[in-house]
Amino acid sequence: MDFAHSSSTSPSPVYLPEDDHQRLKILVAGPLGIGKTTAIRTLSEIPTLHTDEVMTDAAASADDLTLDGLREKTTTTVAIDFGRLTVPQAKVVLYLYGTPGQRRFLPLWEDIADGAIGALVLADTRRLEQSFEVMDLIEERGLDYAVAVNTFPTSPDHTLDTLRSKLDLDAQTPLVTCDARDKDSTLDALIALTAHLIARAGDKTS
Repeated sequence: MDFAHSSSTSPSPVYLPEDDHQRLKILVAGPLGIGKTTAIRTLSEIPTLHTDEVMTDAAASADDLTLDGLREKTTTTVAIDFGRLTVPQAKVVLYLYGTPGQRRFLPLWEDIADGAIGALVLADTRRLEQSFEVMDLIEERGLDYAVAVNTFPTSPDHTLDTLRSKLDLDAQTPLVTCDARDKDSTLDALIALTAHLIARAGDKTS
């Protein structure tokens, strides 16, 4: 599947293409405050849908907001983030669904995951252990995925081999770094996922 990086400077379409395009659903997953909303906003060619709500004391008691990267967080996604990206060369429209990262949202997560072909999992080297719950949910669903380590200014720097070991990833699972604020960088992560999904589909049909 050929993604053109130059499309980031093209006018953003609002309507779906008139000719036939395959429509595919991709999850953008990860723990609280990992950059899912930012990544979808960065990639989407349309104004994105977000369901952020102000975090209450009840939420603070369920999520440890003292961790690096969460101390300044005041809102959280309570349902979905949604964006859309058209790949004209491949005649594909990708629907990007951001999911809550906490298991207590499992019923909602399962509804959102229905019909998805794969997931892009965002991770943060400051709190890698929080990614395991998300990856477990995706694996329980039987979805293939790629992991993109979102780089933050205060994130410890590790080699990809070290990160793969710490995350206990299968050798075939793509692992990349990205900056969710940068379109080309985030697009590269999405390309890694789609290439993996195509390869896996080929393996299953051979």
